[in-house]
Amino acid sequence: MKISFYVLSESKAQDFLGFICQLSQTALNKSRQSLLILIEDETLLATLDDALWGHDASSFIPHHLLTTNADSVAFISKPVAPVLLGAHLPAEFAGIIINTTARPINDFITATSNAVPTRILEIIKPDASNVQDGRNKYKHYQQLGYELTHFKV
Repeated sequence: MKISFYVLSESKAQDFLGFICQLSQTALNKSRQSLLILIEDETLLATLDDALWGHDASSFIPHHLLTTNADSVAFISKPVAPVLLGAHLPAEFAGIIINTTARPINDFITATSNAVPTRILEIIKPDASNVQDGRNKYKHYQQLGYELTHFKV
């Protein structure tokens, strides 16, 4: 599995939602796969929901909020939008994940899950806590033998 770390500069971190929208649009333009933006912070989730609708004056990024596991199952069986937003990984998800959480993706995959992420995009803010979380995730993925890349933006 390919995992890319995006280490944000102070200026990019100040426009965190804009960066997520931009990264989402880039991922959608380069792939036909579904995209999941994994967010555990409910306030950030609601704010990003609004930001995706109005990211660009001439377009929007179609998305769907996953509120429950039942919602996840329904979405996977009948997709209604190319982008999912939620605090959990749907059991049947196969696609790209933008991870905004402090935990590695493997923490979200359960024993009953058939989820097979094809690519992980990890976003690391420049504050000390996020940098340390990023280092921990990097070591975790490295131990699992994943292909890792690193970008300063």
